[in-house]
Amino acid sequence: MEARAQARYVRIAPRKVRIVLDLIRGKKVDEALNILQFTPKRASKIVAKLIRSAVANAENNHNMNPDALYIYKCFADQGPTLKRFRARAFGRAAMIRKKTSHITVVLKEKEG
Repeated sequence: MEARAQARYVRIAPRKVRIVLDLIRGKKVDEALNILQFTPKRASKIVAKLIRSAVANAENNHNMNPDALYIYKCFADQGPTLKRFRARAFGRAAMIRKKTSHITVVLKEKEG
């Protein structure tokens, strides 16, 4: 049985989120939250909130034991890019791409 949580259209680049996700993949939930608490990245707060949501989904929707949960899968896909323009010299304009992410966390129960 799997429990999942998704955060869509998060205003942070997927490349930055993947750095944080690589730290916690395959870890137990308690250990992952502990790692994220001491990781000085903006994405770590977003991912920690997402893990807590996935744990709540596991408990309430699937009657899973929260102590036996581990991070089975976690990934960040690219969302739509917001395009903005910044004025430059000599009447030119430069495009600024504000990237968004769709972050997914999947939890599973450890057997045994």
